[in-house]
Amino acid sequence: MKKIAILLAGTAVGGLAAADSVVGVDEMICAAGQVQICVENDTCYPASAADLDIPDFVVIDTRAKKVSTTAASGQNRSTSFTSYSRAEGLIYLQGTESGRAFSFVIDEASGRMTVAVSRDGFSVTVFGACTEQES
Repeated sequence: MKKIAILLAGTAVGGLAAADSVVGVDEMICAAGQVQICVENDTCYPASAADLDIPDFVVIDTRAKKVSTTAASGQNRSTSFTSYSRAEGLIYLQGTESGRAFSFVIDEASGRMTVAVSRDGFSVTVFGACTEQES
């Protein structure tokens, strides 16, 4: 199974996707709205999620400590996070994979998500939205 830490970002949908409260939710689906690439000693550039191989949606399961693509995507990609906490209305997820570090901050009340994926001299920042994953 191909693992790519950048999969954590979600998908570009031409602006921020609709978000929803994720207070007390353990499994959510997230999508990206805006993506930027930043290069050390240079600048930041808007990016296309498709060009970065970012999936349309990711499912975050805080109980399993896993972020994965949806079954419908057919991509079968996932990664685990090693750090998870909730504090003062925010959800924090962090991990590493394939020489990259990733960090999510999700506002529980609004479902708004900020993600950073970085490696030495390079980072991708994503702003997006999450909502409860329905069974």
